[in-house]
Amino acid sequence: MLKYFSIIAILLLAGCQKDATVTIYDKQVTRTPINCLALRVVPENKEITQTLRSLYRFDPACKQRLEVSYKSGIVCNSPYNAPQKTLSTFPSSYLNMEIRKGFMLQYSYYVDLDHKPDASDVKEGFERIESDLKLISQ
Repeated sequence: MLKYFSIIAILLLAGCQKDATVTIYDKQVTRTPINCLALRVVPENKEITQTLRSLYRFDPACKQRLEVSYKSGIVCNSPYNAPQKTLSTFPSSYLNMEIRKGFMLQYSYYVDLDHKPDASDVKEGFERIESDLKLISQ
């Protein structure tokens, strides 16, 4: 019985997550200092852009860029999450921050949120990027 309960619990937690997920696609990005980053926020958001510009000096001519995307008002449609949806705060937004060089994805930070992404979420994500990578401030 305990075995089946454990399997059900894992399935309930597998559909949508609240913890940030970091994926390193190019191991070199963690070893090589990043001298500059361009910034792209999609869709445009003044608060997110201003927050990031207060944390780092972005260079629009740089070949490496930080791409930030987000969405609010989303619903996770996984049927395995019905109990979570009714008994807890469930993610309704996400924030995705990626480091790219050209079209190549090098690093990704993703977090599900139960609120619209705000300055503190962006700051937390950027601080994680700084701790994982060697960003050189200009």
